[in-house]
Amino acid sequence: MKQGTVPPADDSTPAATAAALLPLLGGPANLSTVAHCMTRLRVEVRDPALVRGAELRAVPGVLGVVEDAASVPAAYQIVLGPGTVARVTPELERLRQAAATGTLAAPGTLAERGATLRAEHRARNATPGKLLLRRVAQVFVPLIPALIGCGMVAGLAGLLANLHRAPSLVAALGAISGGFMSLIAVFVGYATAKEFGGTPILGGAVAAVVVYPGVARVDAFGLELSPGQGGVLGALTAALLAVHVEKGCRRVVPAALDVLLTPFLTVLLPGLVTLYGLMYAAGAVSTAIGRLADGLLSGGGAVAGLALGGLFLPLVMLGLHQALIPIHTTLIAEQGSTVLLPLLAMAGAGQVGAALAVYLRLTRATTIRRTIRSALPAGLLGIGEPLIYGVSLPLGRPFVTACAGGAAGGAFVGLLGQLGDKVGSTAIGPSGWALFPLLRGGHGPLRAAAVYGAGLLVGYAVGFVATYLFGVNEETAARAE
Repeated sequence: MKQGTVPPADDSTPAATAAALLPLLGGPANLSTVAHCMTRLRVEVRDPALVRGAELRAVPGVLGVVEDAASVPAAYQIVLGPGTVARVTPELERLRQAAATGTLAAPGTLAERGATLRAEHRARNATPGKLLLRRVAQVFVPLIPALIGCGMVAGLAGLLANLHRAPSLVAALGAISGGFMSLIAVFVGYATAKEFGGTPILGGAVAAVVVYPGVARVDAFGLELSPGQGGVLGALTAALLAVHVEKGCRRVVPAALDVLLTPFLTVLLPGLVTLYGLMYAAGAVSTAIGRLADGLLSGGGAVAGLALGGLFLPLVMLGLHQALIPIHTTLIAEQGSTVLLPLLAMAGAGQVGAALAVYLRLTRATTIRRTIRSALPAGLLGIGEPLIYGVSLPLGRPFVTACAGGAAGGAFVGLLGQLGDKVGSTAIGPSGWALFPLLRGGHGPLRAAAVYGAGLLVGYAVGFVATYLFGVNEETAARAE
C-alpha cells in the first residue's frame, strides 16, 4: 500500500473498518489505550503527529473525528455511531499488531480550515480548569450505556402505567430500571478512582457509604442522614478524596504494611469525612441544582431555553459543556429526568437546518455537499461533530445561524415548559431523534414527544431560513470551493 492512501475498507465489516483505522492512528505502537462509549471509538496515542486526521475522516463509516491532543496522552474520539462502535473497537484491539504507519495526506482547503480551527480551540481549552472538567466528564462516560438502557426501560414502564396495562410487569420494569439508579453512586466512585489514578474498587467502596441504608442511624452533629443524600456529587467527591488519601499512603506507608494499612486508611478517613460533612454539603448542592432547573423553566422557560439552545454549540467549542454532565446525572438521580437536555438538543436541530440550507445554496460546491450528505444522518441522531467541524464552523456564518436555530427551538420548548408542559430525558447521551424513547413529561410520554418534536421542527426551520437568507454569501461560497 502506498503511503498517504487510505486502506480499502468495507464499511459494513467491523474488521475492515478497524484495519483501515489502525495505520491512520499511527500504527499499533502508537496506541496506548482503546475504548469506546455509545457512539465514539476513544483512543489515546503516544505521538499525535503520527495520526493522519484527514484520512481518518475519509474512511467509510467514520462520521467525524474529535481531537484532544492537548491532553496527556493525546486522545482522539472517532465517531462511528451506536452499534457500529461496539463492533469495531474489539476488532481494532485485535488488529493492533497487524498494520503499518503512514504519512498524513494533504487535506482539502475546507478540511484544512476545519483542522486549524480544531487546533486553535484545543489550544484554548488546554487550561487546568477545562482539563479537569474533561476528566470529570470521563467519569460519567462509561455510565451512559446503562443510563440509556435503564432510561428506556423506565420509559416503557411509564407508558404501560399510563395505559393502565400489566401492573405486575410495570413493577418488574421499575425494579430493573431502578436497580442501577439506586446504586449509581457506587459506579461513580469506581469510575472516579479509575480516572484519577486510584484503586477503582476502593473508590467504589467509599462511595457506597452514600447509598448504604445504615447511614440513617448515624447522628452527625444532631442532623439526620438519609440514604442517597448527596447523590452522584457526594460519591464523586468522596472518591476523589479517597484517591488523594490512597496516593498519600502509598508514599509514606512502609511496603510491609501497605497491603493492610493503605486500604484501611483509604476507606476509613474518606468514609468518615463523607458521613460527617460531604453528604450534607453535596445534598445541599444537589437540591439547589434541582430547584434551579425547575425555577429556570417555571419562571423564565422561554428565555432559559433560548440561552441554552443558542449557546450550546459555542459551549461545545470551548469545552465548557463538560460541566453539564454531572448536572444532568444529578437531576436524573434526584428527579428521574433532566429537563436541560431537551433544551440543549435544540442546538443540533439548528445545525441540521443550517446544513440543509448550505446544501441548497452552494450547488457547485461538490466537496461540501458530499460532506453534508454523509454527515446529515448522524446530525439527525444528535451527533453534531461532523457538521460542526466539517461544515458550519469552517464556513463561519452558518455556525452563527445554526446557533439562531438552536435558540429558537430552545425558546419554544422552554416556553411550553413554562406553561406546564415540561419535558425531561431519563438518560444522557443521545439527542436529536434518538432522544424520543427517553423522553418524560408531566402529561405522559406521547405529549412529551409531541412537544420535543415540535421544538426540533422549529429549530430545523429557523436554522434553515436564517442560513439560507443570511448565512451564505460570496465569501462563504469562496470558502467552500
